Amino acid sequence: MSLFTSAVRPVLFRLGGGDAEKAHEFTLERLASLGARPRALLRSRYAVPAPVEAFGVRFPNPVGLAAGMDKNGVALPAWPALGFGFVEVGTVTAKPQPGNDQPRLFRLRDSEAVINRMGFNNAGAAALAARLAELGPLGVPLGISLGKSKVTPLEEAVEDYLTSYRLLHPYADYIAVNVSSPNTPGLRTLQDRSALAALLGALVGGKPVLVKIAPDLTEPAIAELLEVCLAAGAAGVIATNTTLARDGLAAADQPRAAEAGGLSGRPLTERARKIVHFVHEETGGRLPIIGVGGILDADDAARMFDAGAALVQLYTGFIYRGPALVRAAAKAYATAGEKARP
Repeated sequence: MSLFTSAVRPVLFRLGGGDAEKAHEFTLERLASLGARPRALLRSRYAVPAPVEAFGVRFPNPVGLAAGMDKNGVALPAWPALGFGFVEVGTVTAKPQPGNDQPRLFRLRDSEAVINRMGFNNAGAAALAARLAELGPLGVPLGISLGKSKVTPLEEAVEDYLTSYRLLHPYADYIAVNVSSPNTPGLRTLQDRSALAALLGALVGGKPVLVKIAPDLTEPAIAELLEVCLAAGAAGVIATNTTLARDGLAAADQPRAAEAGGLSGRPLTERARKIVHFVHEETGGRLPIIGVGGILDADDAARMFDAGAALVQLYTGFIYRGPALVRAAAKAYATAGEKARP
């Protein structure tokens, strides 16, 4: 048991009477306030060098922070100090928006899971661009996840994404196109062939563009989506987003199953890994994959790499296991590499 799980996590989980979003905001504020010396001390403990290259970008290690944790980039310097080899901010939209009504973030402790229906709450692409311009280089690759503004009609989605892209691509090492969140009405229809082809046709050509897919798609639907990605020149795939399914929940968490929103964490482990494997096999490795979903220990990370992921991301696992998980996942990759070398 780490210091985080024995001492820090119980305090965070009690904040705000157990309100998960209050704990999230409290954590971001504290991380944003860290000075250079505390960050250096953290880096010496958690950073693991395990370099890898994917879609033309060099990563100091293959373990990243998933989108959703730091939507507005308020604590960016802290994440590399906690061992992350890259960071994905957002999901950000062209227009600022408050997201869905609270409460909208729920822990399912016995299942090591989270349900969220945040609804892309963020300060907007222009605000993030200003913050990134002021911050300067992060020291690790930065991904920026783009989504559709809720007020924008689906038929105007391409221009909405383009607005964000034009503002933010100068600061990104890669762009993630989020067309798979279950919390914006109609968004997942943008995974359909014609809609995705139009969107990628507008965005591909500058920085690497990756498509984030839903775990609820059938294999034939994923195969069709991959055809579009390959034809349009997408740089890779992020597999997966949260799920609408409620399989694998512990008995104590069943009352929470009725909450609307996407489920992440341990119940998604096997589904995410299988989709990563399918994408890898279906494309013959031509599309690099960022594997995300249900990674809560070093073995989960190792199995995701074995399934074909070039990189992995943490979100719910980080909530439950803290920065020790970042270190363990990076070590799993480094150890596998050592074993593979003669």
